[in-house]
Amino acid sequence: MHQSKRFQARAGRDINKDSYIREWPETGLILFHSPCDPLPQIRVHAGRVVELDGTPEAQFDILDRFIARRAIDPAVAEAAMAMDSREIARMLVDITTPRAEIVRLFSGLTPAKIMQVVDCLNVVEMMMALQKMRARRTPSNQAHVTNKKENPALLAADAAEAVERGFAELETTVGVARYAPFNAMAVLVGSQTGRGTALTQCAVEESLGLRLALLGLTTYAETLSVYGTAQAFHDGDDSPWSKAFLASAYASRGIKVRFTSGTGSEALMGHSEGKSMIYLEARCLMAIKGAGSQGVQNGSISCIALPESLPGGVRGVLAENLIAELLDLELASGNDAMASHSQIRKAAKLMLQFLPGTDFIFSGYSSMPREDNLFGGGNFDAEDLDDYNVLQRDMLADGGLRPVREAEVLAVRRRAAGAIQAVFDELGLPPIGTEEVEAAVAARSSADMPDRDVVADLEAAERFLREGRDGVDVIRALARRGFADIAEKILAIQRLRVSGDYLQTSSVVLPGPRVLSAVNDPNEYRGPGTGYQLSAERLREIADLPQAPDPRTIGQAGAAGESLHLEETGAAAPGTDRREIVVAVGPAFGSALDSTLLGLPHRQVLQALVEGIEREQMKARVIKIYATSDCGFIGHAGACLSGSGISIGIQSKGTTVIHRQDLEPLNNLELFPQAPNLTLESYRVIGRNAAKYAKGEPVLPVPIQIDNMARLKYIVKTTILHLRETEQVRPDKPAQELRYA
Repeated sequence: MHQSKRFQARAGRDINKDSYIREWPETGLILFHSPCDPLPQIRVHAGRVVELDGTPEAQFDILDRFIARRAIDPAVAEAAMAMDSREIARMLVDITTPRAEIVRLFSGLTPAKIMQVVDCLNVVEMMMALQKMRARRTPSNQAHVTNKKENPALLAADAAEAVERGFAELETTVGVARYAPFNAMAVLVGSQTGRGTALTQCAVEESLGLRLALLGLTTYAETLSVYGTAQAFHDGDDSPWSKAFLASAYASRGIKVRFTSGTGSEALMGHSEGKSMIYLEARCLMAIKGAGSQGVQNGSISCIALPESLPGGVRGVLAENLIAELLDLELASGNDAMASHSQIRKAAKLMLQFLPGTDFIFSGYSSMPREDNLFGGGNFDAEDLDDYNVLQRDMLADGGLRPVREAEVLAVRRRAAGAIQAVFDELGLPPIGTEEVEAAVAARSSADMPDRDVVADLEAAERFLREGRDGVDVIRALARRGFADIAEKILAIQRLRVSGDYLQTSSVVLPGPRVLSAVNDPNEYRGPGTGYQLSAERLREIADLPQAPDPRTIGQAGAAGESLHLEETGAAAPGTDRREIVVAVGPAFGSALDSTLLGLPHRQVLQALVEGIEREQMKARVIKIYATSDCGFIGHAGACLSGSGISIGIQSKGTTVIHRQDLEPLNNLELFPQAPNLTLESYRVIGRNAAKYAKGEPVLPVPIQIDNMARLKYIVKTTILHLRETEQVRPDKPAQELRYA
């Protein structure tokens, strides 16, 4: 129990709900520098690696053997390994060293040397290197699309919305394995609706995943896991050779494939051999390279909370992302699994990949609410999409997404849900009712969806596979039922699969369809002004937030719906009645503007001030100040014209002051700077207090409510309303007496 109340309050913060531990090298709970890590070393004989990081060929385990034979270029190795690690590290951030030279050097480095080089870099330097080493010039993004009820209408609608938002790849999975063909089909249909041309996958057991791909229900895979120690590999999945064979099976049928690895997996499985996490991850990535895969999803993935519990955990995750790029692999850089309770920590971690950009910044952004994500939640989810779009806009950084309007999203969701309904009906599958389609259009999550007959769905899914139905059946069903546009897009994707066009490293499919990859869009970053630059069109798209109105429309008169008629009756003269309180209004009050920042009509505000004055048996006199738009000067000008020497100055946006004629303009009796916190009752009390000051009675200052978020909420509107007020300033025009009605 904390004695300090501040310590007690901090103990309850979200950041302290995360897990933290000290390093324990013997178990692999360390990012870098385990005592068991080998020193960098290589020996090549007759074009063959015969010693690797201190291990002679006779003692190679399965990973050593695979890496030595498949992942290291003997022609480069000895010269590259002889270079000082700091020299290589400096080349990573040197804008004059081309990416191709870095890739060539790293083709000859061992896992221990790679780890040593990367460890020379701090986080900012790693980000610089990440920007330079990305395979494809243009960043992109991948989404998760799942739901707990495995409802096909909702899956199709969510997939369509995700692509409308800019996601280039969609990954689904299943809670019940037998649902796989229907989930894959629904996401496939949704992914080709509207502007859609995304690649899709269904994360299931590897043989079933391959079967779905061969049937044309998916177009890529990334479920081929690799590990950094032989025992972890054995307990996890087969061997590097079997993984390479499976990857070849996918590629031979035109299906894009990425492997999956992640810092901390070996420690989690109890097979770290006391090695550091980054050393083992370097081994994983070299095995992936040796298997001939074009890419990897890494960034600790589902293990993320483990490295984050250790010192330098987020730096280590960034390091593993960088190593993947240094080995010329397409990178889907994690950021998918829940990384922290703390919103600050989650956002900070994301920035390490978001700002430099990667091939796929997320290897699965939860495009639906977190509770519907069958991958175990999501670091960011559907309810963070506005935040993400604003981050892009704030930094003019391309995070792969685009702002969308509600109307276009509803339209594309309805089209996708209707399309999968038609496919199910045409193929004799359990019907999707109209109520399901309508629910899917507007649903927040599967909680808003009606229940389906699970037994009937599972039986139908098994029958679908047993009867050999495939993507062609889906295309025909769509074409027959009035969805020829979606059918043609799916067919176009199948053509690309046959041609193998999207097997290029770091490929994405854009509308057309056309393939963008490291081949036709290579990253040639060489410093400022090179590499990826936002086009004018992309800049407009990122900037076009639906919640960002045209500033010209803000504060226009008539918004309050209550007009205030102010009649100027001539120049205002100094008053002589000591019972008189002047209400001095700004030059736009009741004319160019008609309501306060909070939206209170000027008519009601003025009435409240007068009521407060009259309640104290004093008289209100209203004048308009044209010479200034500053609240203090408005109030002081009014006080100089007031018979009592007391005035209330009010800007049109509602900021108010009680002033006295013998005070300096920027001094005052009471100031009410936060207009959004002023209610009509506040204005009545301000009127009463001004009257009490004039009578010389004791005054209890009006309580001021402090809202620390007011600036965030109102600063734009404040700026524009004050601009409109200032536009009405006439320095040479004297204050005017007003008659109001």
